[in-house]
Amino acid sequence: MNEIKIFYKRKLPHYQPPGYTFFITFRLYATMPKEIVDRYKLLKETQLKNLNNFENKKIRSEKYLAFKKNYFKLYDEYLDKASYGPKWLQDRKIADIVKKALHYNDGIKYNLIAYTIMPNHVHLVIEPIIEKFVGRTDCSTYIVTSILKSLKWYTARECNKILNRSGAFWQHESYDHVVRNSESLIRIVKYVLNNPVKAGLVSDTEEYMFNYVNEKLIN
Repeated sequence: MNEIKIFYKRKLPHYQPPGYTFFITFRLYATMPKEIVDRYKLLKETQLKNLNNFENKKIRSEKYLAFKKNYFKLYDEYLDKASYGPKWLQDRKIADIVKKALHYNDGIKYNLIAYTIMPNHVHLVIEPIIEKFVGRTDCSTYIVTSILKSLKWYTARECNKILNRSGAFWQHESYDHVVRNSESLIRIVKYVLNNPVKAGLVSDTEEYMFNYVNEKLIN
């Protein structure tokens, strides 16, 4: 039987326990210059090393969560500027492909709670349907990774057709975060829907055509 696994690490740590909701961010290929990536990497290494100075595990854990939140904010604020790399998702035809793909597996692989499709990245909140993954041998043993692999593969292929190009479309690694309670879920969904406003694309969340939320799943 293909047992579900929980943790692995590449450039980023990925903790994907079954039974939780996840906040996921994935971006287009080459949307951050190497010097920015290297700068943030050095910052991360320095701050993580400083966390070892806290002997109390509870305090160290709190500091780590605060660091993780601020570190993600750095990346997201840079992506919101859309000042480097491709912005293919600002093309309605391209964004429509991603939108339809997100909805396609709603109720099949996951319950789709919210998303926003920005010019160069996507924020997504989903609740994986665990029984769809237990015992399967045709997908990754990591739930979120499996969902994203399929989603990215299909959308990359279809979007590249329209763009008349080949090669990488999405950055390989994505950011995923466990949503631990209803308060966090509400806060994260608000963050997702407000992203186009924060980036200056619209003045109100309801104006943005590539925002989505299922209110029934957050009340």
